[in-house]
Amino acid sequence: MADFLQVSTVTETREQAVELARSVVTGRLAAGAQIVGPVVSAFWHEGEFGTGEEWQLLLKSRADGYAALEAHLLNHHPWKNPEVSAVPLVAGSDAYLRWIATTVGPAPEQ
Repeated sequence: MADFLQVSTVTETREQAVELARSVVTGRLAAGAQIVGPVVSAFWHEGEFGTGEEWQLLLKSRADGYAALEAHLLNHHPWKNPEVSAVPLVAGSDAYLRWIATTVGPAPEQ
């Protein structure tokens, strides 16, 4: 498994996306979050085809913290069964990956 991940989810509103991003980043479960939207989604839900506008969150994190990040997203997301998926970051600049590595996890002692 890669050491770093980009984790994504979507919300119905910008405000929900901002709140999830804030809680994840301040909780040090992700080094940063990007909110993209609105995006148009097409999907199956409860046996019916639908479309709608959503706000996408892209979260940068370490693979060893994925379980905690996923649990937080599932616990704080306004939907009962939200998308939470991750893709490995197979490459990145040394400084960027170092930033993720040192930002995610317990706050450094001061």
